[in-house]
Amino acid sequence: MKEASVPAGTHIGHVHLKVSDLERAITFYTDLLGFELMVKFEGEAAFLSAGGYHHHIGLNTWGSEGGSPPPPGTTGLYHFAINYPTRRDLAVALRRLLEASWTIDGASDHGTHEAIYFRDPDHNGIELAWDRNRSEWPQQDGKLIFNRRPLDFDGLLGELEDPVSR
Repeated sequence: MKEASVPAGTHIGHVHLKVSDLERAITFYTDLLGFELMVKFEGEAAFLSAGGYHHHIGLNTWGSEGGSPPPPGTTGLYHFAINYPTRRDLAVALRRLLEASWTIDGASDHGTHEAIYFRDPDHNGIELAWDRNRSEWPQQDGKLIFNRRPLDFDGLLGELEDPVSR
């Protein structure tokens, strides 16, 4: 008999990306996004982590070294999300992107969460996000509503201010 749904405690595990230049990808994910390099295999693969987990992001050049991103109009990964535990953590990540003059493709306040969208050096889509408490998620007639309001960048970056000066 088929189960009706996936258990509520289920979560999506790591993402493993094909990249064209392993060293460039490692530098991007460690220096710009702040992940820690856990293991590197023979210059062909690397595994990165937040907080010492075995890996959240896998990178490899198996069949992709020197390759190019998929052309528009093809299928594949749209983006993966990195969810931060606090709004301030998302603000820190945004500041890193801005300080590096990294191109941001978009940003939204979806009501359920705030999100910033951009691409890595291999054009893999990335969403940096912070989820609001479930009790704050917008609903209408008992159904969840997603919004696409502009992200309040000033308010988000305001999370970085010294609490004494607020």
